[in-house]
Amino acid sequence: MSVKVRFAPSPTGLLHVGNVRTALVNWLFCRQQGGEFILRLDDTDTARSTAEYAEAIEKDLTWLGLDWDKKARQSDRVASYNAAVEKLKADGRLYACYETAQELDLKRKIQLGQGKPPVYDRSGLNLTEEQIKANIDEGRQPHWRFKLDLPARVEWTDLVKGPLSYDLSALSDPILIRGDGSFLYTLPSVVDDIEFGITHIMRGEDHATNSAVQTQIFEALGGKTPEYAHFSLLVGAGGEGLSKRLGTASIQSYREEDGLEAMSINSLLARLGSSEPIEPFTSLNPLIESFDFKKYSRSTAKFDPKDLEILNAKILHQTDYAQVADRLIGVDEAFWSVARNNINKLGDINALNNIVKGPIEPVIEDKDFAEKAASLLPDGEIEAGSWKEWTGLIKQETGAKGKALFMPLRKALTGLEHGPEMGPLLPLIGREKILTRLRGEKA
Repeated sequence: MSVKVRFAPSPTGLLHVGNVRTALVNWLFCRQQGGEFILRLDDTDTARSTAEYAEAIEKDLTWLGLDWDKKARQSDRVASYNAAVEKLKADGRLYACYETAQELDLKRKIQLGQGKPPVYDRSGLNLTEEQIKANIDEGRQPHWRFKLDLPARVEWTDLVKGPLSYDLSALSDPILIRGDGSFLYTLPSVVDDIEFGITHIMRGEDHATNSAVQTQIFEALGGKTPEYAHFSLLVGAGGEGLSKRLGTASIQSYREEDGLEAMSINSLLARLGSSEPIEPFTSLNPLIESFDFKKYSRSTAKFDPKDLEILNAKILHQTDYAQVADRLIGVDEAFWSVARNNINKLGDINALNNIVKGPIEPVIEDKDFAEKAASLLPDGEIEAGSWKEWTGLIKQETGAKGKALFMPLRKALTGLEHGPEMGPLLPLIGREKILTRLRGEKA
């Protein structure tokens, strides 16, 4: 069987962590199997879908390295959806309902008050011609529901969750077409999956009930139901539901504002919720090779943005100069090989380079302190441990400690009150510049 999968975002906003996790697991499985990855833009919500969001989605996926073999837009495929509607109507599987949102809400409240499940009572199926005409004369526009074939229990072996079973009698007939004539997600999605020959659907566990319903729509339209894989949802580090700040932080903001590497996001999301250790990868290839549905847990997965920062630093520490050279300004390979272990984000290297190479204006607030510090600079080559040794000598000689010890040195050597750790920075500045700057001279 030739594997075909799809990632189907709606261009009504920017991609966030949850979206990308879905895209990533689809892409990894597909590439492992040598299959076809389809990017389908679900843009039937014309009021909210924009070309700008569609472009941003493609830019984010490209940045992450998640290329696609085929692209489709649902707005180009309305004729196929209309044909499916006519088939379902002809087969008696799609019926008109005229209740308003308020009337439906009242029905649900009454059912709940009686201790009954809030399942639609199918009154739309029993309308007489006179009642239908009266509704139309009132100006009511019908919404259309798919008639579930009941009683029915839908069962499948989920690739992540294992055996799943749903009693459709506990569910309302799903609305496929709104009162304004626009499609809900369900019908166009099934039609596309059938026509594109999708073999596997991978998404969050919150869609599992939808999958049970969609199974009957696949059957009603003469299609084959794909295999399902429902991954656990993401929660915050403490088990809380993802807040807007965490769960919907856009991939664009991680790239443009936070300056993260694409592989820090891929490395975390590919292994999150699985038995595999989260490791820093500089390429997607190891993630493709190790992908396995069996390694994913049924438990909720915890997402912590701090993990991205940790992975990002580790990835940069093992990244070759050639991989980042086109993104660096005035940084040569020799400097990169020494400095990369001292940065958390690529942007740090430019700040580090400016401080090290200068020239910077040293800030000397106590000339005597600076002179004493210069006289105590350890002999020989400045190394990783020189900062600790040096500050220890200064503390012993002057009695200065804490901020009174470290701040004057930082200001003298960097011209700044805040910045990178001084320990790794000291060997990069070098003896000559250290002494020059302690004299208050620009260097």
